[in-house]
Amino acid sequence: MEEKKIKLRVQGLTNSQIQSGAYALVLAEDGLRRLPVIVGMFEAQSIAIALEGLNPQRPLTHDLFTEYIKATGFILREVFIHKFSDGVFYAEIVLTDTLREIRLDSRTSDAIAIALRCSCDIYTTESIMKKCSVVLEEGNYPSKSEPELLFEELTTDDLQDIPKLRQQLRTLKKKEIKERMEKAVSEENYEFAKIYKDELSRREKENKKD
Repeated sequence: MEEKKIKLRVQGLTNSQIQSGAYALVLAEDGLRRLPVIVGMFEAQSIAIALEGLNPQRPLTHDLFTEYIKATGFILREVFIHKFSDGVFYAEIVLTDTLREIRLDSRTSDAIAIALRCSCDIYTTESIMKKCSVVLEEGNYPSKSEPELLFEELTTDDLQDIPKLRQQLRTLKKKEIKERMEKAVSEENYEFAKIYKDELSRREKENKKD
């Protein structure tokens, strides 16, 4: 049985506090879940240009690929984020014409940049949303356009040193981690929220083993 697909929209971009020089692309479903995806500076710039509807003087790589699709008579039907493994999202670009369907493996950041230019739908799976998304509290949608980047207890050095951060989280009670996760979501710090969610998931798995 084919897994249920979840339609996503691009909510925006924010500076990544986990990877220097990178950005967090936030994808949102029609509901309370948000999916943060780390993208590089070039891809973030290309996505931002598409979101703003800007036309660069010379075509970027994603513009060129979009024009090639049109010239060959194909239509970009959808972008499908179908896999998450070892911290990496995997996507497919699905092209169709009157006779064929072609699926091209793509980096998720490239696929999103092209999808925005072609105005096509973006999907992922329910299992990826359950594993990787963060959830807003009902009635507590974020309103701040520029969220605080760090909690008082954490420093930028901590975020660069993931083993150290995980060691710190192990000293916290489950209730405190949940509270921090909820605060991170309310302030649109989706990367932080994902870190806290991963720690809660780790503890749940350990409890099941016991």
